[in-house]
Parts: sequence; C-alpha cells; structure tokens
Amino acid sequence: MTEQSITVLGTGSMGTAVAAAFLAAGYRTHVWNRSPERTVPLVEAGALAHRAVAESVAASPVIISTLTTFAATRDTLVGVEELAGRDLITLNSGTPVQAREFAEFAHCLRARYLGGAIKNVPAAVGDPDTLLYFGGDRQVFDTHADALRVLGGDRRFLGAEPDLAALYESAVGATLLPALLGFFEGAAILASRGLPAHTMVPYSVKWLQMIESLLPILATEIDGKDYTRLGSSIELFHTAATDDAQLAAETGVDLSWHAPMHELLGRAMAEGRGEQSVTALFELLRTAR
Repeated sequence: MTEQSITVLGTGSMGTAVAAAFLAAGYRTHVWNRSPERTVPLVEAGALAHRAVAESVAASPVIISTLTTFAATRDTLVGVEELAGRDLITLNSGTPVQAREFAEFAHCLRARYLGGAIKNVPAAVGDPDTLLYFGGDRQVFDTHADALRVLGGDRRFLGAEPDLAALYESAVGATLLPALLGFFEGAAILASRGLPAHTMVPYSVKWLQMIESLLPILATEIDGKDYTRLGSSIELFHTAATDDAQLAAETGVDLSWHAPMHELLGRAMAEGRGEQSVTALFELLRTAR
C-alpha cells in the first residue's frame, strides 16, 4: 500500500477506470470532472473530488489527464499556476502536432510533461498484459514507474519526443476501425442467412491470428522495399474486388465502404504493380496525391 497522492482529471469511462485502479492500489486519489456528479461513484469508493481544477492539481505531485483530447486538457488547465513544478501525464487521443503543441503549453506552465496512451479498453486498465506507451520526459516516466505499473503491466518508453505516444497511437490505431467494420460486415453477411454473429467468432479469431503471423513479413517488405515475399499480389486482391457487387446483391449488405480500397488497388494496377505483394500499397499510402 502507498500513501502517495495522485490526481486524475476527467472521470469518463477511461478516467474512472484509471482512478479506480489507483484507489485499489492504495493511492490517495483526487479527481476532477467538469460535471461533478460524474465523480460520485469514485467518491463513494474513497476518492477525493474537487470542484476547482486548480485545487485538484495542487493536491498531488503528479496529474494524469484522461480528458478526451489535448484541446480539452489545455482548456481545462489554462491559467492553472499550480501546475508549476508538478508532473503532468496525458492519456488522451490526438495527433502528433497536437501533442507537440500541448507539450509546449505544459512547459510554459513549468510542468514536466509525459505524453502517453493506453492501448486497451477501460475494463482492462491494470491488467498484466495491458500496453501503455509514453514519450517525453524520461525522468517523469522513471519517477512514477510504480504508479504507471498500476495501470498496466506492459509499459514502454518510446523516446524523448513528446509526440511519440500520439504518433504510435495513430499508427497502431489505424487498424481498429477497418478491422471492426470487417467484422460488422461479416456479421451482416451471416445475418442475411439468419445466422448469428457469434458463430463466426472462432473463425475470425483464427483469421486475425493468421494476420498477426504475417505482420513481421509485411514490416520486413516495407522496411526493405522488397515487395516479393508475401505471395499475395495486388492483382489477386484487385481481381477479388469484382466479387463485391455480386456479394452485395446476394446478401443485401452495403459494401460501399470498400470503394476507397478498390480505388487504391486500381491505382496500384495502373502503376504496373500488379505482380508485387499487396504490401506495396504502402508506397501509394505514404504519398498524398
């Protein structure tokens, strides 16, 4: 158990999970939320809620913001002189440029800054395999190693640049919505035959595991600019795309979200990349038209 104080700004789903993890670990946990009523369950669990954000900041040497965006955190902390000399850790979404701008804002308030991201859902906060990564002030990362361990067992320091967590959050998170849409589409295809979505879960898991096994090959092809190892060509994917219209007609499922992918494959074919591995689409994505 510890008597260390910690402040959590924002008590949405992630902020509540973060604060609850600190309470369970014995931290004296201070919370603030723009809507005070949202702190009530945490107060009932032992947290100390503050009406004024400046009071919550003054209560602890380290402040963890789980507000939705960098802009929301900045708007909340504008003029809060109590940040001076304290450590500020953000766990919110945003772009690399927003993270860099926020780091400058934090430094102007004379706070040490560490930008972070939790790569899991709120229910997994504190689990041994939950990944968190950080960029910014290494001293903040090292000083609060025990506190960060409360949030997840897999913690990575990416480097001194304050936007690295946001950069990797954008890069790694890019797979989420397309993967979810693919699952939703699959569920809709099964539903057209009166079959429940849960029947495909074991097969989807196997499919995702197969994709997982390919990631090192894909990365090697991209890093080496040698698009010959995978064995699945752009032409193969381009030809299969013609089946979408028939599948949509047969099942009644809206497959229009595939159109940008088809357009990308068509551009690759036009560039003469048909025999290259589908990994070569990286070359088209890296350069905006």
